[in-house]
Amino acid sequence: MCFKMTTFNDIKFQWKEQSQVNAPSNGSKEIIKKINALKKKQRITNIVLLTTVMVLIGFFFYVNAYAYLKVMMALCLMIGSLLVRVILEYFSIKKLDRLDITTNVTSFRLAMTSYYKKRIRTHYIFTPIILLLYITGFVILLPFFKMSLSNGFYTYITVSGVFILLIMALFIGKQIKKELSILKEIK
Repeated sequence: MCFKMTTFNDIKFQWKEQSQVNAPSNGSKEIIKKINALKKKQRITNIVLLTTVMVLIGFFFYVNAYAYLKVMMALCLMIGSLLVRVILEYFSIKKLDRLDITTNVTSFRLAMTSYYKKRIRTHYIFTPIILLLYITGFVILLPFFKMSLSNGFYTYITVSGVFILLIMALFIGKQIKKELSILKEIK
């Protein structure tokens, strides 16, 4: 009996001594500001991706890609991978919209932790796969570019394509790091 009482008293003491999660000193205004900034960035990302999709669709019809199976597959791979990313960003924005900042701090923190984990999964699993699919589509197109373009223009497309992909990868990496940093602050 004495053992149970000691254990209960220990648990009661630990309960009282546990740290409380407090709201940030600058309040919910700062959190709202950061969440809105994240939503804005995700919308801009979607606009850029959808613009790229539209250009690729225009190119698809311009070169009559449907007449060449490999060209059609390559462009569909590139377009499809970008559309997957657009869909992921769309649902991410919707999830941010559904976050209830009026709940208690603990509930909000749990929701933000869940959102943060999903964004990590998006950035570190889906984004590399999407980039690899896009690059694969581009590489599949290279022989067709070589056949139908001058050597100089083909070299330009190859070099600029690699350069753009590297710059894009660095930019995406920087944006991911920045977004996760903001989410970590909010969480």
